[in-house]
Amino acid sequence: MNEHLRYEPEERPPHLLSAGLGLQATAILVAPIVVTVAIIARAADQPDDYLTWAVFAAVVISGAITMLQSARIGRFGSGYILFMGTSPTFLVICVLALDAGGPAMMATLVLASSASYFLLAAQLALLRRVITPLVSGVVIMLLAAMAAPIVFNMLANVPESTPDVAAPLIAAVTVGAVTPLALRAPKAVQLWAPLVGVVVGCVASSFYGLYDYESVVDAAWIGLPEMAWPGLSLDLGAEFWALLLTFALVSLVSALETVGDGVAVQQVSRRRARTTDFRVIQGALNADGLGNTLSGLAGTVPNTTYSSSIPLIALTGVAARRVGLYAGGALMLSAFFPKIAALLLAIPAPVVGAYVIVFLALVFVEGLKTVVQDGLDQQKTLIVGLAFWMGIGFEYKFVFPDLLAGSLGTILGNGMVVGGIVAIVLIQFVGLSRHRRRIRLELSPSALPDIDEFLNSFASRIGWSEASTDRLRSAGEETLASLLQDGDAAHDGRRLVVGADLADGVAELEFAAVFGDVNLEDSLAYLPEQPEIEDEREISFRLLRHYASSVRHQKYHNIDIITVQVEGD
Repeated sequence: MNEHLRYEPEERPPHLLSAGLGLQATAILVAPIVVTVAIIARAADQPDDYLTWAVFAAVVISGAITMLQSARIGRFGSGYILFMGTSPTFLVICVLALDAGGPAMMATLVLASSASYFLLAAQLALLRRVITPLVSGVVIMLLAAMAAPIVFNMLANVPESTPDVAAPLIAAVTVGAVTPLALRAPKAVQLWAPLVGVVVGCVASSFYGLYDYESVVDAAWIGLPEMAWPGLSLDLGAEFWALLLTFALVSLVSALETVGDGVAVQQVSRRRARTTDFRVIQGALNADGLGNTLSGLAGTVPNTTYSSSIPLIALTGVAARRVGLYAGGALMLSAFFPKIAALLLAIPAPVVGAYVIVFLALVFVEGLKTVVQDGLDQQKTLIVGLAFWMGIGFEYKFVFPDLLAGSLGTILGNGMVVGGIVAIVLIQFVGLSRHRRRIRLELSPSALPDIDEFLNSFASRIGWSEASTDRLRSAGEETLASLLQDGDAAHDGRRLVVGADLADGVAELEFAAVFGDVNLEDSLAYLPEQPEIEDEREISFRLLRHYASSVRHQKYHNIDIITVQVEGD
């Protein structure tokens, strides 16, 4: 029970409190949005008028979708505080798109790939089995690795007349300010660590005349940027399709980050733990997709959910939607104050580079954490290693460079695509090479004959002896009996999924009983992300342990799982 929580999403805190928290969130949000757009545009040598327009559009869209996430209109929005902002995940591929065909091509790619979010929302469980945490982790790690040349070039991007010591000193001061705060400061201060680092770096750069105060002074307090809408590109050649594949893959990975944020925000926004509501996640994905659709139409960088809302809720104890509405409104309003954008766009390249180095380090480790969240065995370790290094090899043309020409070379020259495809293919190969079976039944004594037949057929397929088959069938019978004894009248109509798998000569049975009106496939697909609840009632497994080598009982909200391992002869 979360006793620290003061306001749940549906509750209404005072407007003054909500507005104060919303403005605090805006101060945290606006800097990374503007800086990310600036990094992408400057790395691709885009003109200032397009940069100003892209920043304006990104801030307005981020604010509008932040409000939509909180308000939840129809099937769009989560109904929780989920801040939106420019997605750093797209940094590398947006630079590639700008280099290949300018803002118009990038806008078309963003618009086309936004369909990935709607597709994932409609097919949560199905795509979750393809874009697994391992695939997502590999792609995120490759994103960080591929961005390294762009970022390290920014560190030395200073006028020729600047002293040689200036760039490394400014970078060191920026990193030195961010890192201690991010590592050792209280959580409330950690949220401000990047902004503090940028301010310190700007102060250091001003001693060398690198901070452009003149542009800040000349910028208007209130106004609109010049219309620099790039339009959409109709040049759909081989390079476009290769980039579209990359955008679609990264969009799915980004969408899965939204799924994670959607799960986490539900956990911190309730006084009493509840089962994950997948309609919330679908709404968050639909809003995310709408944000990217608008970004493509406006010709700016894609957006995504920011996880900063989760620590903010945990720190303040306020999860009311009203805070998200104020934050989104304030963010939209800030776009009409050009001086705010000018203040951030004047940040020197070495400061931005140093700031992004810290961010990329966190991104790489986040990818690593995603890879290992379900554990690493020998198979997964090999898949990760092969996918990552094949991605690096093809990205930097270390692998068969003479063959990477033409349309095929355009596709295979992208490390994220190669690494992602390698991971997907190998994971599916491992899955297909295992004896995975599953049946769905109503949880009742009448299910026993079907379970018995299912297990007998499974044992026959894997070539088990009669004695091993009898142990497997007996284990299934006792597991069903345990689930039935643990039930009560409130759980009538429970559904049961029985899965059987073989690994290293050991059969693993998974009995999942689901209560109530929940999406069974989605619940099982996202089970590792739901908070486990300890079983308060003792279930006797004495008979079951006679047949099984391992028994594990897990209870979740509305889901009851018994995992049984049976060894063959």
